[in-house]
Amino acid sequence: MSMQLTFLGTGTSVGIPVIGCDCAVCRSTDPRDKRLRSSVFIHTPEAAWVVDTGPDFRMQCLRENIRSLDAAIFTHPHMDHLTGFDDLRRFTTEADHFLPIYATPECLGVLERMFIYAFNGENRYRGYLKPFPKPIHGPFHLGETTITPLPVQHGKVDTIGFLFSRAGKKICAYIPDCKTLLPHTLELLRGVDTLIIDALRHTPHPTHMSFEESLAVQRELQPRQTWFTHIQCEIMHAVEDPRLPPAVNIAYDGLKLEWS
Repeated sequence: MSMQLTFLGTGTSVGIPVIGCDCAVCRSTDPRDKRLRSSVFIHTPEAAWVVDTGPDFRMQCLRENIRSLDAAIFTHPHMDHLTGFDDLRRFTTEADHFLPIYATPECLGVLERMFIYAFNGENRYRGYLKPFPKPIHGPFHLGETTITPLPVQHGKVDTIGFLFSRAGKKICAYIPDCKTLLPHTLELLRGVDTLIIDALRHTPHPTHMSFEESLAVQRELQPRQTWFTHIQCEIMHAVEDPRLPPAVNIAYDGLKLEWS
């Protein structure tokens, strides 16, 4: 195995089941319909990192037995992607242990305002969260993986996805929140093996891709495999997954992908 990706969560901002919702999906007993907030954990022989830390991050780490991290990287400063940030303290237990935090300067600014106690340099004790800000200005490396930011349009918020490459091969792209892929981003994605992309629901949404919009991207790029994520409760896995074209599927919490 050169890289393994685990879906920590595949749900939209409110998670599924949704508070106060009695729809068939929110009442479903199928574990694939239980969707925590979107996040992934990536492990390679040299490094391990998480993409986004939403409000379910603690439970996701416990479920997947995540015991160490070399970094955390972030797509954008929406609450369903940030508010589990303080739970990263378990990965900076020692007094001299800092965790690299990769994000755009704008996203880092939001994190620094929300979690000022972690960034102000005054709390460097054992067991406290000790982030090491790493502004994203272009591709960077974690171990032998090249991580390329993918600018996308997501409403009025500056958002990025990530392309993960190893040994010159475009292994996987992860784009959980987007409405439109910019031309430059589409070019970066050409030749990618696996595409993981926002596909909120069938009906249109102002800041997220619908199934049809995501399928249009899949048809243009023709990756070997495509997985839909950031799913709303309009979508029942057992009903909708079989209706998708070959090599396109709906991701679910706990799903693991591996590349050799």
